[in-house]
Amino acid sequence: MYEHKDPPQRQQAPGLEGGTRSQSRTTSRSVSSGPETMGAAMGPLLHWLHDVAAVTLLKARRTLFQAAILFCVLGLLLWVSIFLYGSFYYSYMPTVSFSTPVHFFYTSDCDASQAGLCSFPTANISFMKNERDQVMAYGQPYRISLELEMPESPVNEQLGMFMVKMLAYTKGGKTVSSVGRSTMLHYRSSLLQTLSTLLFSPFLLTGMAEQKQLIEVELFSDYKTNAYQPTVGAVIEIQSKQVQIYSSQLRIHAYFTGIRYVLYNFPLTSAVIGVATNFAFLSVIVLFSYLQFIWGGLWPPDQVRVRVMMGDNIRIQQRREEARKRMERENSQRELDAPKVIGSVNETSEFQGNDTAAEVPSKEPSVVPDASGDDAPDTKEEGSHDSKGPDEKDDTDAMDGCLPPHPGETMLRQRPGPWMSL
Repeated sequence: MYEHKDPPQRQQAPGLEGGTRSQSRTTSRSVSSGPETMGAAMGPLLHWLHDVAAVTLLKARRTLFQAAILFCVLGLLLWVSIFLYGSFYYSYMPTVSFSTPVHFFYTSDCDASQAGLCSFPTANISFMKNERDQVMAYGQPYRISLELEMPESPVNEQLGMFMVKMLAYTKGGKTVSSVGRSTMLHYRSSLLQTLSTLLFSPFLLTGMAEQKQLIEVELFSDYKTNAYQPTVGAVIEIQSKQVQIYSSQLRIHAYFTGIRYVLYNFPLTSAVIGVATNFAFLSVIVLFSYLQFIWGGLWPPDQVRVRVMMGDNIRIQQRREEARKRMERENSQRELDAPKVIGSVNETSEFQGNDTAAEVPSKEPSVVPDASGDDAPDTKEEGSHDSKGPDEKDDTDAMDGCLPPHPGETMLRQRPGPWMSL
């Protein structure tokens, strides 16, 4: 007989196909579960990185904001320090030097046949800047000198010595100081004059040089103006009718001592020290102000007790009315219980004894309240109100709302020191 072997093979084929399908499903599940496991593992890490980045960004923003505020405050303090030092320097330091041209005048109504001038050359000099500010400060020593530019002419050489006089006057025209000094041209021999003429002949011919001398006459070496009679001007007179002058300059130079000497001779060092001192002083003031505004003082307390009232004005008014009514009721009760003084002294003592005996039992129930029932808090509160004396009742109305708060209306909040938040 012929046997058929195909059916077993067919039976094995579905088994192999099922195993293959299960293996493929397992492989696909393992492949798909790999990314899911990796995503589940990376999720917390990503959240942590996001939180760290957010916190870092917040801290960086806060740091930049604080640095910007600090930079602005420091810049403002530096600018104010420079301004204060400049104001002090401008107000404290007087004019160092003052120079003004001197224009001499003289009369010309004399006989023209006479050689020389008709009068002494005279000039009036004002010591006011812009017609309102004085040149010389009070109590400051000044050196006053007159510079004369004179030609080397035969007339000036034969003139010899001549006098220069100066009169200082006040606003009313009163003379406060006068001085006279003598001067003359410097001597030069004829040989020296000839050699200098030959040497400088090219410059003399082109006009780049002149045969002249600059004579400086020191009039005051230590002149000080008076605060009560300030000097506003001076009259300069040259007591010679033969003198010949090209031009003249009056120079006033201050000699400083003390702080003014340091400020004038060491300006850069003084500026640095002055600005640094102002900056340090302003920084201390700003720091103390910051501590007072933020911390409430330089050494704030560790804990701050704050009573927060939970009620509003209506509740406070109700409590005041209740206290007032309770006080009136107790006053009326005391008036009813008060004994009447009628009869002899013995009767009065008896009445007092009876009243004392009556008051003792009336007070005893209020001292020991019953705390076993449900109305214990109310009984305690009534007992505490009834046990108050007359002085305390008057103070209750005078304190204007300073009664002990009910439970739940106040709370205690503790704030740590400011350094704890840093």
